[in-house]
Formats: sequence, C-alpha cells, structure tokens
Amino acid sequence: MRLAELQARVSPGSLHVSPTELSVYSYDGALARARPDAVLIARTAADVRRAVAWCAENKVPFIARGAGTNLSGGCIPVKGGLVISLARLNRILSLDVSARVACVEPGVVNLDLQKEAEKVGLFYAPDPASFRVSTLGGNAAENAGGPRCLKYGVTTNHVLAVEAVMPDGSAATFSLEDDGPELLSLLIGAEGTLGVLVKLWVKLTPIPEDTRTILAGFPSIDAAVACVSAIIAAGVVPRCLEAMDRPTVESVEAGRPLGYPKDPAILLIELDGSRAGCASEAEAVERLCRESAASSVRAATDPVERERLWEGRRGAYAALARLAPNVLVEDGVVPRDKLPDIVRRIQEISAKHQVKAYLLFHAGDGNIHPNIAYDERDASETARVKAAGHEMLQACVELGGSLSGEHGIGLDKRDAMAWLFSNETLKLFHRVKDAIDPAHLSNPDKLFPIPGAKAGLGFIRPPAGALSEYASLLVDKVRAAPAGSAFRVRGASTRWKDALPDGSVELLTAGLGRIADLDKRNYTLTVETGVSLHALHRELETQGVFVRLPKGGGTIGGLLATRPWVGLREDILGMRVLLSNGDVVELGGKVVKNVAGYDLSRLLLGSWGTFGVILEVTMKLHARPIEVPPASPAVLPKKLSPWALRVREAFDPGGRLNPGLAG
Repeated sequence: MRLAELQARVSPGSLHVSPTELSVYSYDGALARARPDAVLIARTAADVRRAVAWCAENKVPFIARGAGTNLSGGCIPVKGGLVISLARLNRILSLDVSARVACVEPGVVNLDLQKEAEKVGLFYAPDPASFRVSTLGGNAAENAGGPRCLKYGVTTNHVLAVEAVMPDGSAATFSLEDDGPELLSLLIGAEGTLGVLVKLWVKLTPIPEDTRTILAGFPSIDAAVACVSAIIAAGVVPRCLEAMDRPTVESVEAGRPLGYPKDPAILLIELDGSRAGCASEAEAVERLCRESAASSVRAATDPVERERLWEGRRGAYAALARLAPNVLVEDGVVPRDKLPDIVRRIQEISAKHQVKAYLLFHAGDGNIHPNIAYDERDASETARVKAAGHEMLQACVELGGSLSGEHGIGLDKRDAMAWLFSNETLKLFHRVKDAIDPAHLSNPDKLFPIPGAKAGLGFIRPPAGALSEYASLLVDKVRAAPAGSAFRVRGASTRWKDALPDGSVELLTAGLGRIADLDKRNYTLTVETGVSLHALHRELETQGVFVRLPKGGGTIGGLLATRPWVGLREDILGMRVLLSNGDVVELGGKVVKNVAGYDLSRLLLGSWGTFGVILEVTMKLHARPIEVPPASPAVLPKKLSPWALRVREAFDPGGRLNPGLAG
C-alpha cells in the first residue's frame, strides 16, 4: 500500500500504522478478529472522500467504523485494508426546533443528541441499549432499534436524508423527498457495504406531556405474551414493552436489589402521551395485566421510581458481564405469538449444549436476545456457546422469524442468510452490491454468503403461501415472453394511462385481488397488490383492524409503485416481487423488526414498476384508525440519479420493465 500518498491527501496526523493502533481497530463487540493495514481517524468529511477515492484508485478495501459497539463483526477488516474511524466527526451541525430536524455528523453519540434535543423539548426516538456510547452513523448503518421502537420505529423511520461517500469516492446525497425509488432506505442498514455516511438529517419528536411505567410479574412466558397480545389488541401502543426471564432478573438483583418480582417472567411497560391519555392507558394496561394472571402489578409514581424500574433492564448486560469474561448476545426475531415456542426451543438448545441462556426480549415486536455468559479462553465452552447461538437463530428462522432485529448480520451471520433467503433473493442482493460497489471494496465480505464458498445448512425459512392462480399466470407470462421483450406493468390505470408501446407484453396487476393473510394475533397483513384501496379498507374495518394507507382510489400496487406520500413507507414489512427474468423473490417478512440484508422493500417504493412487479405486500395492522393524508396525484420522476439507474439495472438488466418511465 502506498500509504505516503494517502497521508499526503488527508489531515496531518490522521493516519496510523503502529501495531498497537492497528490492534485496537481489529475487533468489535463480537468474537472475530482481523487487523487492518492502516487506520484513518478522519477529522473532516473531506478526509473520508479523499481516503475512499484513494482506496478506489488502488483497489484497497475500506471499513467505516464508529464506536465499535457492533455485536455481529460488522466492522472487522476481514481483508485488511483501511479502517476509517468516524468518531472525530462528532458535531451536531444544526438543530431546527420548528422543523424538528437535526443535522449531525456520523460520530455524534446517540446520548449527546438526546441531551441537546431535550433542552428544546424534543427527543430522538431510536434508543439502542448502547445509546450512551454508540454513534448515529453506526446506528444508521445497523438500522438500530431499542425499546422505544415498538411505538416510534427503528432508525430508518427517523432518518430523513444522508450525505454519503460512495465506493468510487464521489459524494452523493439521498433524501426521502427524492423522486423515484427510495435509495435512502437502501443505505440505512447496509452496514457500510454500499458507502460511508458522513452527514445525517434526522427527525426529532416532541417530548410527551406524561410518561407512565408499569412492572408486572407473570407465572409463565406464555402468560406474559398473552398479556402483550391483549394490550396491542386493545389499541394501546406502549412506548416500550420489554420482558425478562427469572434468571436475568436474578443476575440483575445480585448486583443491586431493585425489588423486581421473582416470577418466571416480568413485563416492563412504558406509556407516553397526554396526561389524560396516559392515565387512561395505564388503567387499561394494569387491568389487562391482572386479567392475564399477573401475580403483581407495580406502577412508578415519580421519575425517580420510573428510572429505578428501568435500571435493571438497562443494566442487564452489565449484570451478566459480571458472571464471566464474555457474553454472547444473540438477536433473533419471531412473530410475536411464537415467543413461547422460541423460549422453549432456546431452553432445549441450552440444555443440549450445556449452556445457560438469560432471556431479554422486546416483547411487543418479537425480538428476543438469548444471552450466554462464558469464557472465550475455554475453547470447549466457546465452541458450545457458538453452536447453541447458531441453533437458536435457526429456530427463529424455522418459526417464521429472522436472524436479526437490530444487531445486524455482519461477519457473524452472513452464512446464515442462506437459511432465510432463497438463492434467487440472495443473487439479487449480490447484484445490488455489485451495482454500487463493483470492486467490493466497501466493507467487503459482510452481510451475505460469499459466492462459491462451501455451502452449509441451506434454506430453512417456512415457505410462503402458494401464489394465487392469477399471480402464477403473470409469472408464466414473463417466463414465456420472447428474449428481450419489453413489459408494461399496469394496475387500474388511475395514475398512469400511456398507450402500450408496440411489441411490449402487458402485465395487468388488477387481477391480483386476494387478501392472502390477515393475522390478528401478530397484527400483520399480506395482500395482493391488485386489491383496491376502497375494498381493503372496507374489509379490514369489518375485522376491526386498520392500515396506514390513504382512502383514495386505485390499487395498492399503484400506490406503492408511485409513492405519492412519503409516509407510505412506515409500515411496510415485506414484499413478494416478480423480476423481469421470471424469478420471484421474497423480501422481508411478517416480523415487525428485521435488519437482515438490504431494505429492498422500501427501495421499490416509487419505482413505477421499473424494478419489478410487486405481487404481494406485507405490512403492519393497527387496532385503531390511523390518520393519513389523501393520496396526491403521482408525478413521474423527470430523471433518476446515476445510482438509481445502477440499482435498476441490478433488478432489471436491460430495462425491460416499463421502459421509458422513471428516468
């Protein structure tokens, strides 16, 4: 590596190569280790641009790093190269109170933004357990969640725009206000594999008038989960809905007695809103806890007591760290009603491998953390712990869940992605990576199985329901089309009515009229995209559930494809998409937290049918009506960015779908 040339381009004293300094940047919160060839402690965004450009010219891998709190090996330099530390880019550049927007550098610590926002009556909603030390750039790269995400959503729900240094060294800005597909959503949660974020604009939220915290003990995990379902079904959406098992509580109480109940499961429930609303919801929650066989229900009466109740939950990892030098923190997700099943599977797996799992879970969204204390110096114990952790994740996938709700995939879980996604979907992920980073320099060999590597356990995700007869006809039509045929995707033609070009094959989606799955236990909906908005609202209201969609005309597919309203993205969980080569790929799923791979479902919003034919969409349901603006007239994008065109080529080589539209 010609490091003297790089040193001449960046701030004096910012490049480090001593063995001690390199060792510090060879690990994160996971077990893997790999030493970089050099470390750049960037002082400015220009340092990042110049360094990435140098890496592109010299084919040197680069890895962006924040605070190094990643728990899946996401910032391990497995191919050496250059680690770019963003920790010194730690300024809050602006905080617009009226617009409720902060502009920050990626090295700003989550807690520091919280403190500044609090001074003006606002807060930043994403609150990962590491919020006291983790950076906003790292939070965005991992699409971090936290206890508050049940009500407020994960990081992607709060990032409005980013400035990124792309793998070729160029700078690009992506915003939710951009025309065409949601490129911004692609970068959030990409774990630095598609570029380096150097500036973020994030949404802030007014501090609620009141907050109530309730602690309840239950005779079993099943009873606690039943209570969670009852709370959601009652239309109450808590700010936080956390659970711990008895071994975790005992480990916390051993360090400092907090008066937690000794039941097999406890729920920590926090509500916020107006004083009247909080009081009403707290009364309802306490009643529902007792109706669900809670043995004790305790409400905090002041902020000091509320903080004391939270101290145990926030300090659980530290409590476990006192038991042994290392703690494996797994991060699986299952549909909420499968929590009792995954707990039983975890207990069986723990017994099989002679390890002890301490359970923490975000009960409201099915995100479970089996934590296992161990000593990595004991090779036999470490092997058993790793094997148990992998089997626990397999069980999550087998139950219809995902590999990660908030910690990401990184290096640790990349091979396990073959359990979750079909070969067709994995190939699409790889094509997207190739489109933006053809030399594979940006955090290489992360997120996905390496093509050509020895295959392990294959696809184990439960198969999705069979395609409807009409959807199957569309698939057959695409596969039977002559080579090179153009396709014109059309719904109800309420948003676009151009004539069909000569020689193109028409794909009418209006016949996709099925509600495939309405799951009131988990409050999710899977519906084909030819269903009209009017018909969907009518049917759901008869079931006593609601969706965050406008009540205008047209089909769901037309709404998704044209994205006339930015808020459309908020409740999208997954899609089933037909590509122009005849592949059907499944993106996302029924779980409400999922950070496994690129967020291609939201990317497709606003793509005008030029990336694929959306056959089905899965989204959140609500127990109460959600006010949304009426759908605006859809406007064709005048011109797509070069990056959008590259990604479009990854989905649809040759531009066969709706040629001439969307740029």
